[in-house]
Formats: sequence, structure tokens, C-alpha cells
Amino acid sequence: MFRRGGRRIPASEEATAAPPPAAPLGRVTSVLGPEVRVKGRITGRGGIRVEGSFEGEIDFDGLLVVAESGRVTCEEARAKTIIVAGIFKGNIVAERVEIRRTGRVWGDVVTTSFATEEGAFLRGQIRMEEQLPAEEAPPAEAEAPPEAKADATEAEE
Repeated sequence: MFRRGGRRIPASEEATAAPPPAAPLGRVTSVLGPEVRVKGRITGRGGIRVEGSFEGEIDFDGLLVVAESGRVTCEEARAKTIIVAGIFKGNIVAERVEIRRTGRVWGDVVTTSFATEEGAFLRGQIRMEEQLPAEEAPPAEAEAPPEAKADATEAEE
């Protein structure tokens, strides 16, 4: 038993003390539904939840959630936070990575914060860093290349 503010705290009360709340992860602003299959590149900001299948490149300034029904295949995914409850094949670079109990990851992870639930699967290496090196940090919102801007302008006309 310990004392807090001059009063004795029973051991049973100590054990039930709630941990401090975790920092907010962001919110999902876009969803690839369970019947959707996409090949390509995901870039931008905000939060995206993959419930279907995605194959390609991910370079995202925000939250990426791979739902239980989701499947992601990419050489490397970069985001601020990546939560995997489905299947992820590829390397992960993110400030925060969580693998849920239903999550399956095949690839290496570079992160500053890592959490797994019992039952989660990871085949790869985890490299913990105090801070992500600049070349491995998730991107800040990048400006579109000039040719992409030209294509968008032509499409509007």
C-alpha cells in the first residue's frame, strides 16, 4: 500500500488506476471499401482506411488504417501513423505503428513508437528510432510535379 495525499491507497485501487490517455491518432477522411481494388499511388494528408485491396505506393502525411478485410501490397509505405488489422506486405516507415490482433505484416518496420496486440503477426525486423531520419520521415504535403498540374489544367478545360 502507498500513500497519496496523506491517505492510504489499498493495493486493489492501485492496480485499477487508468493509464494516461494516448495521443489522438487522427481521423479517417477517406475509405477504400471492401469491394474496391486499387493499383496506384496514395499521397496527400488526412486519414485513409483500406477495407479492400491496394497495390502500389503509399507516401501519406497522416493516418493509414488497414482494416481486417484490407490487403495492402507495396514496396514501402510512409505515413505518420499506420495501424494494421488486416494484411500488409511491404516495409513500413511511420512515426507510430500498431499491429492489431488480426493484423499480419510481412516486411520491416522503422518507427519511433510501436505497439502490438496479442495474436498479431510480424515477419520482419523492427528498428526503433528516437526520431525518424529526414530521408525516412513521412512526407510533408508535397507540391504536385509540374506535369501533373498541366494535366489537371488540361482536364478542366
